[in-house]
Parts: sequence; structure tokens; C-alpha cells
Amino acid sequence: MSIPDTIAWDPEKECIRYIDQTQLPGHLIIVECRSVQQLATAIRRLEVRGAPALGVAGAFGVALAAMNCKKKGLTVFLAEVRRHGNLLAATRPTAINLSWGVNRVLNAMEPAESVRDAKRIALAEAQEIARDDEACCHAIGDYGAALFPDACTVLTHCNAGALACKAWGTALGVIRSAVRQGKEVRVIACETRPLMQGARLTAWELEQEAIDVTVITDSAGAHLMRQAKIDLVIVGADRITHDAVFNKIGTYMHAVSARHHGIPFYVAAPLSTFDPDRPEKDVVIEERDRSEVASCGTQTMVPRGVRVQNPSFDATPMDLVTAIITEQGVLRPPIDMKGLRFSRPTR
Repeated sequence: MSIPDTIAWDPEKECIRYIDQTQLPGHLIIVECRSVQQLATAIRRLEVRGAPALGVAGAFGVALAAMNCKKKGLTVFLAEVRRHGNLLAATRPTAINLSWGVNRVLNAMEPAESVRDAKRIALAEAQEIARDDEACCHAIGDYGAALFPDACTVLTHCNAGALACKAWGTALGVIRSAVRQGKEVRVIACETRPLMQGARLTAWELEQEAIDVTVITDSAGAHLMRQAKIDLVIVGADRITHDAVFNKIGTYMHAVSARHHGIPFYVAAPLSTFDPDRPEKDVVIEERDRSEVASCGTQTMVPRGVRVQNPSFDATPMDLVTAIITEQGVLRPPIDMKGLRFSRPTR
């Protein structure tokens, strides 16, 4: 089965179409999104998730705001669209791609000479971001596949596949590219509590393409490494500073275990995920709702009077990272952020 684009622009209906990832793996549902408020809610609910996909969502969200805006004067129009863009950017504070996509389209609109021109620019820039995202993922896949042995077992955490991007994926994109090159790749997917993105999404994606995948509990990773059943680890990222990689909570423990057992730990991410302006200590870790941990469906998992801490991400120190695979090649720490060739401003 071919997986549809995670998020795209529908030119006939002038709306955003996206896969509702909260419905997987049971149901593949495509949602038509017609307002920025609807998109913001979808992002908060993780109907749309994954750093590169959020960048595309932010870009299309600004284009949607521009298409829906009824303001006549250019200055007032741009201010109203910027307000909607800022609303979107605030929905997920840790993942930098969202604000990157929003700001890239907002900045592109600034030289517009009319409201009509601004709308045209917004949509064209958003569509270019979507095209760039897919091209970046394929480039990341090709660079990363070269690091894989001809036969290997790969552990991955959370979902950094087609569902986390417009298409193809970052970490799973590398796996897809390696398989396409004829390499024998077996995937171990951590379930990724509390929302099970590995069990629900990564396993679903790989099953669609008949790629060998086994789901394990998050805490089983170190056990398998000690038994020499893991050859390498590859994950995506939601933000990369000069000193740390921010990714789904649980990533850090896999990096520590990989270092202890002498296993390569790779990160696959586009340059739009890099944050050259902030160190780790200045990045806000998103804390999500208690209910994600305290209940499973209708079943209460934590006594009502007991506190829950639910950080969505953790930070892996750069000295635990073997290499970062980008669309421009493989980078090995320490990384000189100022020396990177960013094609567009990051913010």
C-alpha cells in the first residue's frame, strides 16, 4: 500500500488535507482543514505531528490564513495573517520546524505589493516548503543508507517516517532507502509511551511496505543491546542545538545504552530542525496532559490523587551522538552551527 501524503494543499477546495494520526493504525482518515483554529487544534491533539510535517503544516497554515483573510488594506492584512501564524507557532514550543515553516512564509509575504500578491506568495512559498521537505527526506535517506551494513537490525524510537514528514521520512526514510538499495534491514520499533507512536505509527508504516518490524516496550531496548541483537540506533529530532538533540521522551536512555554497548547512535533530520541560536538550557520542554499517562481508553492507570509528570521530549547530549544525517550530508559532532549552509533563515 502506498501511504498518502501526510499533509498537502487541496487546490480545488483551497484547504489543507492531512492524515489524522490519532486514528491509526485502525483507520486511515483524511481530514479537510479549513481554518487556522482547526489546524491549531489538530496540532495540539497530535492529529498532525512530527517535526518536518509540522514545518509543512505551519507553512500551509499561514497560506490558509491568507486565503481566508478578508482584510482589504495590505498592512492590516499582513498583520492579521501574522497573528494567525503566531497562534500556530505557539501550539508546540519544543519542535522548531513549526515556527520555522510559519516564519518562512510570513517573511516571504513581506515584499508583497497587494493583498492578492501576498496570497499568491504565501501559497507558492508553502508549496515550495512541502516540495523541499520531500526532497530533503530522500537526500537524508541516501546519505544515511550508506552508513548501514548490508545486513543489520536497527532500533528506532517514536515515529520519524512518512507520517512525520510530507512523505518518505527522516529516520524511516533512511531505512526505506537502505531497503531500496537491497540491504537486509530488520527494524526494532520501541512502542514509545505514552501515546505509542512507535507501536501505532512506525509499525503501521513499515508493515505497509513489508519491511521487517518488531515492536518492543521502551524499557527492552537496553536488554536487546546487551544481547548483541541491535546493530545501530537511528532516530529523528524535533530540535537540534549545538549541544543537544531534542527528540521524543525516551531517546536519551537509548543513546546512553547505545554508548555503553558500543553501538552507533544516528540522528536523521533536515537543517530546518537545527537551532543555531539557542543552547539546550534555553529550550522549553513541552509538558503534556496528565491524562495521556493516567488513563488508557476508559481504564484508569494512575490513582486519581497521584501526580503525573509527562514531558513530551528529552535532550540527548551531543557527545552521545555518532552522527547527524542531513540533506547536505553526514555531520559528526562537534558541529559548527555557524558553518552550516542554511538555504533559508531558520527563524
